[in-house]
Amino acid sequence: MTFGRSGAASVVLNVGGARYSLSRELLKDFPLRRVSRLHGCRSERDVLEVCDDYDRERNEYFFDRHSEAFGFILLYVRGHGKLRFAPRMCELSFYNEMIYWGLEGAHLEYCCQRRLDDRMSDTYTFYSADEPGVLGRDEARPGGAEAAPSRRWLERMRRTFEEPTSSLAAQILASVSVVFVIVSMVVLCASTLPDWRAAAADNRSLDDRSRYSAGPGREPSGIIEAICIGWFTAECVVRFIVSKNKCEFVKRPLNIIDLLAITPYYISVLMTVFTGENSQLQRAGVTLRVLRMMRIFWVIKLARHFIGLQTLGLTLKRCYREMVMLLVFICVAMAIFSALSQLLEHGLDLETSNKDFASIPAACWWVIISMTTVGYGDMYPITVPGRILGGVCVVSGIVLLALPITFIYHSFVQCYHELKFRSARYSRSLSAEFLN
Repeated sequence: MTFGRSGAASVVLNVGGARYSLSRELLKDFPLRRVSRLHGCRSERDVLEVCDDYDRERNEYFFDRHSEAFGFILLYVRGHGKLRFAPRMCELSFYNEMIYWGLEGAHLEYCCQRRLDDRMSDTYTFYSADEPGVLGRDEARPGGAEAAPSRRWLERMRRTFEEPTSSLAAQILASVSVVFVIVSMVVLCASTLPDWRAAAADNRSLDDRSRYSAGPGREPSGIIEAICIGWFTAECVVRFIVSKNKCEFVKRPLNIIDLLAITPYYISVLMTVFTGENSQLQRAGVTLRVLRMMRIFWVIKLARHFIGLQTLGLTLKRCYREMVMLLVFICVAMAIFSALSQLLEHGLDLETSNKDFASIPAACWWVIISMTTVGYGDMYPITVPGRILGGVCVVSGIVLLALPITFIYHSFVQCYHELKFRSARYSRSLSAEFLN
């Protein structure tokens, strides 16, 4: 049961003096994240972590925020129009209100998104969800400073492992992790060289035992590989232990990638121990090679330490609708042009038909490399109608690919600004820590 006056069918939100009444049934699934968190509050302390004050007698929650901005946001989440800036209000202040209530810049109308980007670029000021004064105001309330020392220690450890620029120790840890990733990638790539494999075969001929018969590291490459895996495993385990929400930790994409990068090594070791590297076990040998190549996921671990890769991932996450729209454009055009090209090159005149366009699936390959202006030259039309169709296909591909790029570019710039500001904020705290 939600904390509050028993028997009350509704709650009152007081935002900057403006009062809004909501039923308790709507409170749980309310679109604004901060408001919906009130449903899970069990004590007065939980309530004060979400709002600024609370009147239990009137069942009223007080938020010291901009009332007009909340009115615009409330109309938007209830489906009454599109989200635009409030008149006579600074764009950055309105964006601050959006972040406080749980919205992002992507919820704004496109014209307002451009205004916000321009204002951010002019002032070099960017907000993030965990910015002090936005969502981090909870720490400044009474009771926040009374946290146990162990809790503060866990929070410091979590920031050290999750935020590479949060402290000097975090930067050193991130640098060591990057070195291990680079070393593991170099060893993985070098192990596929013919000379490397020949040297490994000579070493095995001198010793009839398997590479993993006495542990995961008889060869120098195996020793280096085992050390790198040990570091990655220890890092992943520590981050799991100090994480706030274990279920949320497991669901994060980067943590899933870490698991995909580490697990194949242990599976390959177990398979080698139980089956051995017997050439007759072809199926096991193929499985081991596939598992070994899965360690290429290690390179994605660099996204923890480089803003560029983080920006790319965040952009793809926010622009999945545009990406799906782009794929739909390509698939529709590919279906049309492949059918027409197969008809013009192979279906009309069977005596002088172009064998490369014998089927629609074969023509799809030509369409995709033409629309993307790659043009390998392995297949091309030979008839005049086919060449005209090829020109139309190339021009159509340029236009279709360019249409969603504007939205993706806009989101990329916004994500880069947000991540850059977060990194700069942690760098300032690092400078203060170093001086103190």
